[in-house]
Amino acid sequence: MNNGFVRVAAAIPELRVADCAFNVARIADLVHKGEEEKVQVICFPELCVTGYTCADLFQQQQLLADAQKALSELQLLTFSTTSVIIVGMPVRIESHLFNSAVVLQGGHILGVVPKTHLPNNNEFYEKRWFSSGALVDTPTISLFGESVPFGIDLLFSDGKFTFGIEICEDLWVPIPPSSQQTLHGAEIIFNLSATNELIGKHQYLRQLIEQQSARCNAGYVYASAGAGESTTDVVYAGNGLIAENGKIISSSERFSFEPQLIVNDIDIDRLQAERLRNTNFANDKSSIVYRTLQIEEAHFTRFELKGTFDKYPFVPPVFTRDESCHEIFSIQIGGLAKRWQHTKSETAVIGISGGLDSTLALLVSVKTADKLGIDRKKVIGITMPGFGTTDRTYTNAVNFMKSLGITMLEISIKEACIQHFKDIDHDPKIHDVIYENTQARERTQILMDIANKYKGIVIGTGDLSEMALGWSTYNGDHMSMYAVNSGVPKTLVRYLVDWAAHELDTTSKEILQDILETPVSPELLPADGNGDIAQKTEHIVGPYELHDFFLYYMVRFGFSPAKILLLAKNAFADSYSDEVIEKWLRIFIHRFFAQQFKRSCIPDGPKVGSINLSPRGDWRMPSDATSFEF
Repeated sequence: MNNGFVRVAAAIPELRVADCAFNVARIADLVHKGEEEKVQVICFPELCVTGYTCADLFQQQQLLADAQKALSELQLLTFSTTSVIIVGMPVRIESHLFNSAVVLQGGHILGVVPKTHLPNNNEFYEKRWFSSGALVDTPTISLFGESVPFGIDLLFSDGKFTFGIEICEDLWVPIPPSSQQTLHGAEIIFNLSATNELIGKHQYLRQLIEQQSARCNAGYVYASAGAGESTTDVVYAGNGLIAENGKIISSSERFSFEPQLIVNDIDIDRLQAERLRNTNFANDKSSIVYRTLQIEEAHFTRFELKGTFDKYPFVPPVFTRDESCHEIFSIQIGGLAKRWQHTKSETAVIGISGGLDSTLALLVSVKTADKLGIDRKKVIGITMPGFGTTDRTYTNAVNFMKSLGITMLEISIKEACIQHFKDIDHDPKIHDVIYENTQARERTQILMDIANKYKGIVIGTGDLSEMALGWSTYNGDHMSMYAVNSGVPKTLVRYLVDWAAHELDTTSKEILQDILETPVSPELLPADGNGDIAQKTEHIVGPYELHDFFLYYMVRFGFSPAKILLLAKNAFADSYSDEVIEKWLRIFIHRFFAQQFKRSCIPDGPKVGSINLSPRGDWRMPSDATSFEF
């Protein structure tokens, strides 16, 4: 494997019905092409050696002899290759004929897997020619004078990953063989198929493969018969599909008359991580005893990844934007609404800075008030200018609160902080952590006391990314009575605010657009000579788009720093140098471990996506754990 990835291929060769010699020559061509692309396992369609549509020709001795001779020729043609090859052909055992998958590597036959479920409907009459592999109790067969493992109980492994095989109809039954194969260790399923085309069938097929790969936490490689098949009654399109854990990651061009090789990399580490998290995964394991046959590890264990990884794994795709944003807001609103009602609070108190996080939290608070039928004036927004507050953020904060029609308060923290500096004998000219944290804690004190005064709850504004980095002042902005953004990472905060801007009136939209363009900052240090923000968060801790990427793969899948670095270099190749990515990854890991003590006592907040850092649920970690090295 290459950093946990296995390169696989679905191959759709040129084919002539009943011309076995021609077919294996074309199969060999694609095998050699796959070898050039460093494919480790390549799967061909069902009965591709003979053609699927041979019908009663399957009962002709000549065709069966030709098929066996062609298999021998394929062994010679692929003797020098290291890829594992899976081809479909009829295999005769005494008085029975089996629709089978033959597995070869380096010219040697490793095993033969027969089809379990045979269709017998208006289009396909396989039971006319073939027997089910489920009826066979012979563990081996003789091919070319050698004893070869045979049966539906075969798995194949190189010690680092394991795969299983099912054939066409096997996938369409209520409990496919692949379900048990994955429960017994197979991470990838290869399906040799011959699926004809009908209106709507292709979409259903894609959904079926996606669902099976998701249900099994597996990779799924599907290779179906192409245009070379007989079109006497039905038409074949050459479906080559590769799925990983519920998502199609590669597909062929349907109805093409050209041979095709669909190649992609399946992340075995990710699949294994999913299974580790799913402690019920093997509960329904059957009593079948599978035999795992050894394959040789491919000699090309280093290759550039085929796929490009999404820079923003937390951000929903554009085509589901409205639906996704509505759902996220609904989760946040639902959580706050319950807390507001349960505490019998009369108001919701929130500090408004003119930044992204407090803007999203305010939107959630207002929408919650609307949902509960509470006057928006019961939402109390407080702007608390300090030593670093700029005109830009102050103006945006005030104007946005006005546009939403909430109660607005302005309480400067400057005099209180100056008095505090005197009390603790700190020179305010020294702009250190004391200078910064004094302001953050003074703001939190004001929010808490105003909430007491107006019988309210303090709404937290901190987001998931800040929690991961520990970018908050302990018992300052770290604390609230309900943290509505705690499950939303910074990249998603920006996405939600941008979406909300298009849902509001023109004035509010303009304000939100300027907030989106404002650099992220806690504004705890004085502005520069031009009155602009001097303290920019991403200059200090690094780009949030990188940190959200690191967070996703570290927490969601438990990937090692080396694996995360590989993926980040792939995703951000056009944005950052390898050295910059590695620098910020080291900082992320250090801060993630060092700042756990803050996460161990965070307020309640709604989980929005697949990742959360609440110590009461998703993330439980000792505060004094040693950080990973790489």
